[in-house]
Amino acid sequence: MNSVDNNLFSVQGEIAIVTGGTGHLGFAIAEGLSQHGATVVIAGRSKDKCDEKARSIKELTGNKCFGLEFDISSRESIMDGFEWVAREIGNFNILINNASYGVQNSLEKMTSEEWQIGIDGTVKGVFICIQEALPYLKKNHHQSSSIVNIASMYGMVSPNPEIYGNSGFDNPPNYGAGKAAIIQLTKYAACHLAQHNIRVNCISPGPFPKPNVQENEWFIEQLKAKTPLKRIGVPKEIKGAAVYLASNASSYVTGHNLVVDGGWTVW
Repeated sequence: MNSVDNNLFSVQGEIAIVTGGTGHLGFAIAEGLSQHGATVVIAGRSKDKCDEKARSIKELTGNKCFGLEFDISSRESIMDGFEWVAREIGNFNILINNASYGVQNSLEKMTSEEWQIGIDGTVKGVFICIQEALPYLKKNHHQSSSIVNIASMYGMVSPNPEIYGNSGFDNPPNYGAGKAAIIQLTKYAACHLAQHNIRVNCISPGPFPKPNVQENEWFIEQLKAKTPLKRIGVPKEIKGAAVYLASNASSYVTGHNLVVDGGWTVW
């Protein structure tokens, strides 16, 4: 009888950086990695908020967790952040590129400057983080390193304007374009970094509306109706996908886009 590998999804002893780690999904990902044994660095623009979230995770799991001031719009901030982690905590081998930023405007009214902000806040931020992480990830050649980029269902399909109505929550055009680019960048990086034993995958979350969005009951009902599972996602439901792609459970998986959307994109 074959023995059961109870440590298949373990990231025990590994160091993971989660950008945007204080956010709606970022915090859940950080928590999930810590629950499976990783030392987690929560990286975000507010050091106080990162430290607060890190303390709550440490209290929950008993594992080390740190806050890090980190701005994906600044290459210098990214370089300094990675250097600090390597110097003060140890060489990291898991990078979750979750942080993003943008501006809200319509296809008709969006300016060229606004368009560029959204592109920079999605795919450019991920690109620079990957680029600056490589010197550290390559040092782990004897063991697999994992990069997980957070894309979106809207990198695969367009928002349906009928669902959004006058809610004000419609995604701007550069958001989906940037997230689609992240999916392609993931595939490109997976092919070019495999020689260094670095796996690169991405997750495309579906409808995981933030608490303030959930206050609009009409809009939430529209989201539920569009989803085959007939409900919205809750942050803890992203944990499994992140832990899977970060751990050796996915040791033969690279260049993959794991869709966690309740079935949104299948019809």
